Amino acid sequence: MALVNLDGIDVGYESSGRGAPAVCLVHGTGGTGAVWMRQLEGLADVARVVAPDLPGHGRTGGSLPRSIAESADFVARFLDALGLDRVVIGGHSMGGAIALQVALGRPERVAGLALIGTGARLRVLPRLLELLATAYPEGVDLLMGMALAAGAPAELRASLHRQTLANRPGVVLGDLQACDAFDALARLGEITAPTLALCGEEDQLTPPTYARFFGERIAGARVVIARGAGHYVQVEQPDATTAALRDLVTAVACAGAGRAARVG
Repeated sequence: MALVNLDGIDVGYESSGRGAPAVCLVHGTGGTGAVWMRQLEGLADVARVVAPDLPGHGRTGGSLPRSIAESADFVARFLDALGLDRVVIGGHSMGGAIALQVALGRPERVAGLALIGTGARLRVLPRLLELLATAYPEGVDLLMGMALAAGAPAELRASLHRQTLANRPGVVLGDLQACDAFDALARLGEITAPTLALCGEEDQLTPPTYARFFGERIAGARVVIARGAGHYVQVEQPDATTAALRDLVTAVACAGAGRAARVG
């Protein structure tokens, strides 16, 4: 875990590797950058990979972002602080919405886009929001009951449940409220960066139809459905997730090398 100071606030982030293009991976609801550890390890030989804790999460201070747009602004400023101009940006669930918002609002910063277990609109069950506000442990039970594939190992299920429950109640609720207000359905045609849409075959929260919708609306987008995975595809099927990300990074790097050769 590394730290960078951003506007007087310490921002915690995971980091590995070196090389271009750099990769920024954004965690989802109630998470931290540590959810990407297998991808940080698996991509270290081809790219510099960073995975920040969003404000109010993990080791990052500050107030919880009130919207996906506010989180996207934080991510852009985080990249500025690290001196990273143009990156492959990816995210899981809420993090995928943040990555998509960065691509829509700052397309010059995005060399490639990875949308993992996410959607262009993220409506949340009203009952889930109600429970998180009034009976937090029950709300976490409901959320995590839908989060993993049926065959996920019991220890993984228990670990993710424990990590989510350990958040201050307002963090998970605030994250999901931001998700519930997010809607970029009408703007997907604006995306021009090479795009990966990855989803677990058994994802109940952002099902495969969401990933396929990206494939239909974003020109040239590659859709990958990972067998044996639910919503947390990057930890349920880490090798498949890393391989798909690696293909995206390699394609972006090759395209950049080709442009440089033509200019030279």
